[in-house]
Formats: sequence, C-alpha cells, structure tokens
Amino acid sequence: MTPPHLTALPIRALTVDDLRHCADLSEDRGWPREDHKWGLLLAAGHGYGIDAPDGRGLATACVVTRYGPPLAEPELAAIGMVLVAERYARQGLGRRLMAYICDEVLKGIPLTLHATPYGRPLYEELGFETTGRAEMLRGVFRPDAAAAAPDSVRVRPSTAEDIAGILRLDSEVFGADRTHLITRLPAFTDRLLVAEDSAGGLIGYGAIWPNMETHVIGPLVARDTAAAQALVAALAAATDRPLRTDVDVRHEELLGWLKERGLDSVAFNAVMTRAIPGLPGDWTRRWAPLTVAAG
Repeated sequence: MTPPHLTALPIRALTVDDLRHCADLSEDRGWPREDHKWGLLLAAGHGYGIDAPDGRGLATACVVTRYGPPLAEPELAAIGMVLVAERYARQGLGRRLMAYICDEVLKGIPLTLHATPYGRPLYEELGFETTGRAEMLRGVFRPDAAAAAPDSVRVRPSTAEDIAGILRLDSEVFGADRTHLITRLPAFTDRLLVAEDSAGGLIGYGAIWPNMETHVIGPLVARDTAAAQALVAALAAATDRPLRTDVDVRHEELLGWLKERGLDSVAFNAVMTRAIPGLPGDWTRRWAPLTVAAG
C-alpha cells in the first residue's frame, strides 16, 4: 500500500504532553530546546502539528495564542514556533499547516506573527503584510553605576494586588485582553516588576524569565523611555546570565541605551499582520513582547 503524501497527513491538536516532541523539533532545526517557553505556549495557547510518518515525534508544529474576552470570538491571534523537521523540509508541510491555521482554524480573525527573512515569503503568499520590525538583542548587561532611576519613576516587585492593575494597563497598551497569558507571569517568570509614578500610579511593568542559558526580558510595557530603562536595569540586576530581548525598532533611544550597555544586535524580524492594517493598542508604550512566538 502506497503511503500518503506528507501534505495529506492529518493535522492534530497538541497538548502539554507533546512538550518533549516540540522541544525535540526545535533542537532538530538548530534552535534551543526552550522547554520552559514551550510549556507556557502549550498551556496558554493552542498547538497544532503533524506526526512524523517515521514515528519519530513531530514532522511540523506551531502554536496559536488567541486574545480577547473569554468565551468570545478572538480579537487577535498570534502564530509562532512554526517549525518543520529538517528531514521533511521543503516538501510543503509548513505551507499546509499554515494554510490550515489561517484559513480554517482562524478564518476571519486578525492575525499577527514575527517572521524571519526565511519565512517571510511564505507568509506573504498567505496574505500577511509587513507592518513593523523588531530588533533582537543579546548580551551581558553592563549597568551604569552612576545612573539612577529618575525621581518620577519607582520600580518595585509586583504583588498579588498588582495583577488587576497590570491587566488593565496591558489591555490598554496591547489592544486586546491577554488575561490568560498575563496571569501566568508570576509562575512563569523569575521576576515581575512594576513601575509607578511619584503619586503611586502604575505606569509600566516588566518581567524576566529563563530561556536555556539566557534570561529574556519581556513583556516590557512602560509610559516612556525613562520608565522602560528603569525596569530593564532592575530586571537585569537579578541575573548574571546574558540577556535577550526583542525591541520595536521605533524605540531608537532604548535600543541605543541597551547597546551602550553591552547588548548586541543579533537579528531583525518582520512584524506581520493579516486582516488588520497593524497591531492594535499603543506601540509607544509597548517596548518588548513576552516572546515573539506570542506576538
């Protein structure tokens, strides 16, 4: 009996039980395993994949994170971690999975993703347009001993009482409800900080979380550059690992400040959207995502 063509293999929903296979797929393509991040994405989002016909884990996979009020049609969905095993590459599997996600699972829903130069042509064929850019930075942060946060900004560890305020601020800045993701931050991150103005009003928040040999800074939401810098400096003080973050290229002052303090530019990713002219919310206060895989 002739086996079915790869693109005729069934697509199935993934669960947290597939975490090891997802991490194996990352490793197969030369990415870090990122078990910690996969665990969050599979818990807060929805994974989809195709089992490898040779019985060795997954042939392809991706994760979808939906945003909007609970039990309602999503206002926005982010697609990330789109991977095809090397032995099945360039055989149409990635296109098959993406077309299924875009035109069946998420039909009519505004979509976003971060695209590498390699993946961008496929996404353009599927109707995505480039509406922004993010610069990936990595390095050991060198604090400026002479610098101090301005008197107008106070940074402190978050408490359980801060979550409601963080959710309100995040919804306003992001432009969609992310309760199911933000409420997981205290358990997922190593440190979650808030920034307040001189009157005690919430003007930003930021987190740092472990990813293999690095610590990732994100999400980072702040009223202005000074608040963003104060949050980054406080988060960086919590680790000796190299930092990684992905910053909207329009935030030139923050990017310059990070590079002066030891972070180097690693890559640029295109921020792409479909069925929406650009990301909702207020980009001026949105500095870095939790992860590019979740938009």
